[in-house]
Amino acid sequence: MLHLPQRLPKRIALLLLAAFFIAAGVNHFVNPDFYVRIMPPYLPAHLELVYLSGVLEVLGGLAVLIPSIRGLAGWGLILLLLAVYPANLHMALHPELFPSMSTVALYARLPLQFVFIAWAYWATRPDTLAGNGQRAAA
Repeated sequence: MLHLPQRLPKRIALLLLAAFFIAAGVNHFVNPDFYVRIMPPYLPAHLELVYLSGVLEVLGGLAVLIPSIRGLAGWGLILLLLAVYPANLHMALHPELFPSMSTVALYARLPLQFVFIAWAYWATRPDTLAGNGQRAAA
């Protein structure tokens, strides 16, 4: 049985996190050319890395729904978000390569990555009882 956080905001955040990463991961297979284009040139095996990150996103999105590994999955998603940060940085530093996106949008992606990191962290931490720091039952 699926055990979700008791508090509604955290439950919603967790479900949206799972859906976001599953959809993003699947999109790596549906639209790999986009992801290959944003890869920094110094990285090898662009297509293979796109597929690997897609698999990891889908697995992470599914894993956050499993209570026994939710915390570990959250840390895995955080590491994945940090690992793909160079692609966002590459896009911001080379806006001429991405004429369909405004420079503002390219730079906005940089801090947004840290919002995603905070989301993954918060949504995958155990619920605590109000004010006393104890974990709530799942």
